[in-house]
Amino acid sequence: QEQLVESGGGLVQPGGSLRLACTASGFTLDLDYYAIGWFRQAPGKAREGVACMSVGVGTGYSYYVDSVKGRFTISKVVAANTVYLQMSSLKSEDTAVYYCAAAGWGSRKTPRYARDFGSWGQGTQVTVSS
Repeated sequence: QEQLVESGGGLVQPGGSLRLACTASGFTLDLDYYAIGWFRQAPGKAREGVACMSVGVGTGYSYYVDSVKGRFTISKVVAANTVYLQMSSLKSEDTAVYYCAAAGWGSRKTPRYARDFGSWGQGTQVTVSS
């Protein structure tokens, strides 16, 4: 069964750091999918694309929403079938449930919206609070 599993969420103080992991099982990230994206959804707000990168062999694309540029970094470890989201200088407004999602090879080459992604993880809570 193909699935994406997020981990690494938790409670952190403002200014702190967390690293989220999105691990794929049942499929091979760089062969079966074109891109992985991280999204977040805070209570009462729409789901927002945070960062995305292409994972497919021979590709190179990345995207960050303006509010996280310079603070978040998306990366992949192919051998671990995992994409990471390193989050630093966290703010209270970063509090949300974070989801990872996979876009297939048939997607557009600059995916960044939820509609571009077909497979989703269950989410992990990130709370930034003192």
